Amino acid sequence: MGEVQVNALVDVSLDIHRGEMIAIVGPSGSGKTTILNRVGGLDAPTQGEVWAEDRQLSTMSLAERTRFRRRRIGFVFQFFNLIPNLTAHENVLVATELVKDPMPADEALEMVGLADRADHFPSQLSGGEQQRVAIARAMAKRPICLLCDEPTGALDFETGKRMLRLLVELKEKQGMTVVLITHNGAIAETADRIVRLRSGRIIELREIANPKPPEEVVW
Repeated sequence: MGEVQVNALVDVSLDIHRGEMIAIVGPSGSGKTTILNRVGGLDAPTQGEVWAEDRQLSTMSLAERTRFRRRRIGFVFQFFNLIPNLTAHENVLVATELVKDPMPADEALEMVGLADRADHFPSQLSGGEQQRVAIARAMAKRPICLLCDEPTGALDFETGKRMLRLLVELKEKQGMTVVLITHNGAIAETADRIVRLRSGRIIELREIANPKPPEEVVW
């Protein structure tokens, strides 16, 4: 920023384990989204290394990172980013065209409880249903990791809890690795581990012996 150098992350070292749900928390500007972008191959670090499946993302070319991200990483954002003139089924199909061995779109929609809404357009779905379509779209690629950036942020309280339950079930029943960014400490307690950031540094890394059931979360 002009003559001022801003370090988004400083001396961050983090292992993400297969089949766990990890929550990254911290105030705005603490580096949460930067970590997600590095893990997902959206950006390369100016220093350090990022490894996934014994491959170093940080030395890949932009084209190589793009292929890796499309095939192996699922993204779920606060805003659903569905294509408005495609049905739920068609929105999921878009993702399946990116990979060699996708999950059938119908199966992905059934897993998120939307088999009966497959032919509906986004404008005909509630916010929670649109978010579930977004998760089905991400899952259909059979990713190694599901990266979620404030996925409950645009949802009401009850819908947000159902969304958390779905993410926990994906971890428990499908063995999905879930990385969840949230500002909300109560939501973070549903994860197996919490990473707390401040000013680009990890100030706490805590294991949760008994993650809180999403039904008990209050925020």
